[in-house]
Amino acid sequence: MAEPAYPVLATRTMPPAAAAEAVIADLRARPTETTVRRIEETPARFASWPGETHPDLLAELSRRGIDRPYTHQSLAIEHALAGRSVVVVTPTASGKTLCYNAPVLSTILRDRSARALYLFPTKALAQDQLDELNGLVTALGAEIGAFTYDGDTPADARRAVRTAGHIVLTNPDMLHTAILPHHTKWVQLFESLEFVVLDELHTYRGVLGSHVANVIRRLRRICQFYGSNPTFIFCSATIGNPAELAEALLGDAVEMVDDNGAPQGERVVVVHNPPVVNRELGIRQSALKAGRDIAARLIRAGVQTIVFAPSRIRVELMLTYLRDSLKDKPGEPERIAGYRGGYLPLERRNIERGLRSGDVRCVVATNALELGIDIGGMGASVVVGYPGTLASLWQQFGRAGRRHEGSLSVLVASSNPLDQYVAANPGFIFDRSIENALIDPDNIFVLANHLKCAAFELPFVVGEVFGAHTAEMLELLADEGLIQRSGDRYHWMTEAYPAEQVSLRTASTDNFVIIEQGPRPKVIGECDRPSAPLLIHEDAIYIHRGQQYQVEWLDWDDKKAYVSPVSVDYYTDAQLAVELKVLDSFRAADAPGGRHEMGEVALTFLATIFKKVKLNTHENVGWGKIAIPEETLHTTGYWLGFEDEATKGLKRDELAAGLAGVAHLARNLAPIFCMCDARDIGSEAHVRSTFTGLPTVYLFDNVPGGVGLAEKLFDLRHELAEACLRVLLACDCRDGCPACVGPQVESKSPARKAARQLLEKLTG
Repeated sequence: MAEPAYPVLATRTMPPAAAAEAVIADLRARPTETTVRRIEETPARFASWPGETHPDLLAELSRRGIDRPYTHQSLAIEHALAGRSVVVVTPTASGKTLCYNAPVLSTILRDRSARALYLFPTKALAQDQLDELNGLVTALGAEIGAFTYDGDTPADARRAVRTAGHIVLTNPDMLHTAILPHHTKWVQLFESLEFVVLDELHTYRGVLGSHVANVIRRLRRICQFYGSNPTFIFCSATIGNPAELAEALLGDAVEMVDDNGAPQGERVVVVHNPPVVNRELGIRQSALKAGRDIAARLIRAGVQTIVFAPSRIRVELMLTYLRDSLKDKPGEPERIAGYRGGYLPLERRNIERGLRSGDVRCVVATNALELGIDIGGMGASVVVGYPGTLASLWQQFGRAGRRHEGSLSVLVASSNPLDQYVAANPGFIFDRSIENALIDPDNIFVLANHLKCAAFELPFVVGEVFGAHTAEMLELLADEGLIQRSGDRYHWMTEAYPAEQVSLRTASTDNFVIIEQGPRPKVIGECDRPSAPLLIHEDAIYIHRGQQYQVEWLDWDDKKAYVSPVSVDYYTDAQLAVELKVLDSFRAADAPGGRHEMGEVALTFLATIFKKVKLNTHENVGWGKIAIPEETLHTTGYWLGFEDEATKGLKRDELAAGLAGVAHLARNLAPIFCMCDARDIGSEAHVRSTFTGLPTVYLFDNVPGGVGLAEKLFDLRHELAEACLRVLLACDCRDGCPACVGPQVESKSPARKAARQLLEKLTG
């Protein structure tokens, strides 16, 4: 029987468990490598309510069918009500919200002057939590004001939030720029602040976590000035070092609660490695296409599905491919949607509502939807490409099966070495501990900026400690004329507003807007500065919600990109040239075939050309030049130089290919050893380094000043080198491929052989 013209979108016709079995049977019938693991259903475990929980709250929870808390909820509430800061670490949909709402509402019901501050990493998550909180407050019949305070809050409403808000929901960025610098307008909040909640703790790692730790230092400093000492409640998805991370952010001790008592339906987890389509070059079927096929089958079965893709471009490509495979009938509402950074807030809210109502049957997202936004009853999650950390992978898996029913989670491996390592060693996913999160609050770039912000907020007293080297840094600021010492105090002396110049999330505060040209020009999206040279250069094809636009003009100075709708059969992929110089070496260690070092490096980035890549086939069909100013970055790096013993017998072209292969392997495997996004680490290979005088491979933090990734890699240098060699030896290609030393144009490339020689000598 022929397929109907519009094969999509029945309402649910097959339970997720049955759909999972159908998908598994289909994959196993193909010549692919597929691993299946079943995680059994676990029953709920309950405890009793702590004695200080307010009886009115208990009565309302009972009316909602919550007669007893889960074990982790009971313990977390008990700690918080006793004034002990606590970190709650349990899986998605385990009821962490009650762990902070219960102690906060119980305290405010007893003392209407008490205040609480909720911090969420995104505005969307704050709005989602406000809806739930207001529902509970309304049912209680209590006069408790709960309000969001973010960039979307109207000016006339902000005064009401400052005076009437018992619970203020905001994000670290808004606390940093709009609340702490204006603390004199928030006296009622700071004088009576009993609780500070930080949800999604695991997102505060790397540069963002380092900034947020300093924002919390400033918050606690202001609280101390007003005579309050709030209890902190952290909530997190599973990470390797939750207590350590919470204590690093807070600068104080916390209690840890990680014994999950919530029930969990059976989860079927599949690791799928697409088939090899060109054995000579080791090229596999595109992960995008394999993921599209799996997602399309699930959607046809009526299973609401979330697909995670690793970048904005890949989200839009997957969205395009799925819509082509599953065409809606003309005039039907959009049933397959995209979700990523760069969409406008109203667009994102509409998509979230569609997911909750069930009108949107599939969403293709970046990690923007990893967080705990309520997006309804997803039956399946498809992750295209290993996201870089186990913590992120399990968070993405956990977006399905949120209603305690069976669910399917599929990881589709791409061709890069990290994905192939995971596909070849699936036990890595199921048996290895979740990674640790790294932050460095005393990073000199981060700390100096927040010291300025803190000095603007309140004078510093001689001897006061705000991170490392406070006294020396205050003296430097005094020498620059930014502060002045008077007696035993340092006072801010300029009209500058330092918080406005400090972005918590990127090295730059700049943001580009994307404007569709026409009789009535309109803003259709936005783009951060680091991404702009690659995504919105002139002649780029910018894809937004499946619609293609061509960038006609990029106004770099005014941060505007002007685009026009087009319909073409290709997308663009920009190339970035990197020049690296070593400024200083801090640590060094000898190895059998070379030398390991770490220190300070300077990088220059320049977007040079872009390729035109044909949709579906991914063939190169053209190219063009990019004319955008270069960017510079000072950061930390780890490098390994190869001595003559390791390079003996290799010609120059063979050595260059081998070094590039080692760099490709090391950069792609490094996220296993550092809990970071793959984009947080860059790599370079020099046939002869001007600093070491040796053939050298560099790995560096893609963050100004570094956040400890290079130092972590130096400490784990032996493990990283051995992992690179294992992946290389396990790969069944002949001369090199994307799964080991990177894509090879020549069928008889020397890259694999040369990289093997270098790594074998290095590991002894």
